[in-house]
Amino acid sequence: MPIVDKPLIQYAVEEAVAAGMTEMIFVTGRGKRAIEDHFDKAVELEAELENRGQKQLLKMVQGILPRHISCTYVRQPQALGLGHAILCAKPVVDDSPFAVVLADDLIDGTPPVLKQMSAVFARRGRSVIAVQDVERQETRRYGIVKIEPRSKSPHRISGMVEKPEPAAAPSTLGVVGRYILTPRVFHHLQHVRPGAGGEIQLTDAIAALVAEEDIFAYEFEGTRYDCGSKLGYLQANLQFALKHPEVGAGFKRYLRDLGHRIPK
Repeated sequence: MPIVDKPLIQYAVEEAVAAGMTEMIFVTGRGKRAIEDHFDKAVELEAELENRGQKQLLKMVQGILPRHISCTYVRQPQALGLGHAILCAKPVVDDSPFAVVLADDLIDGTPPVLKQMSAVFARRGRSVIAVQDVERQETRRYGIVKIEPRSKSPHRISGMVEKPEPAAAPSTLGVVGRYILTPRVFHHLQHVRPGAGGEIQLTDAIAALVAEEDIFAYEFEGTRYDCGSKLGYLQANLQFALKHPEVGAGFKRYLRDLGHRIPK
């Protein structure tokens, strides 16, 4: 799904590259070959653009994936939850720390959020999870972390609850789609009890890992757009269009002209 003129998955890869990561592992399912095609080398297209002298477009196509970045594609045979998807990547990740980026959560941050988290991981050497303060009535939509009272970010996590009712939520810090995890989490993913529909929840594995290792909740600097929702997707397109170098100025004029015609 594009935000202005670039698919969400491209934003996710660019964020990972900015954080210094060089190996991208895509966990895909049936009907998602478009992801592989997007990051593949388009030999015919590049030759056509070069022949036509369209150097700017050629540069854009060639810049989709830097030359030093490698891509591996892993198939998730059944949609059995985020934890299961991560477990599918275990043979590739092996015994290394790794990051998880959920592309539906588009986060506009400076520096990019994964780079912010990588700095925390470099200092602490332990798993780091991105969180944001949510409205208490919204806690049932998130994994919610339990932290020490009045602590400062990055918070040491003492527990996690998946989608609690507002009255039962241990805090209002909701987990969003960025994680840096130690490989020990794979052990717990292999042993957590599947929930409804046979899904393996990453939250359950992280809750078990807390008993063995410190895990930190990081309140990132940036604006998150939930592109898994219609409203969030529209908001992201609007905000990214406003600062787009090609269409930003014209789009801003259009919105100003449109403003007085929108009914209250």
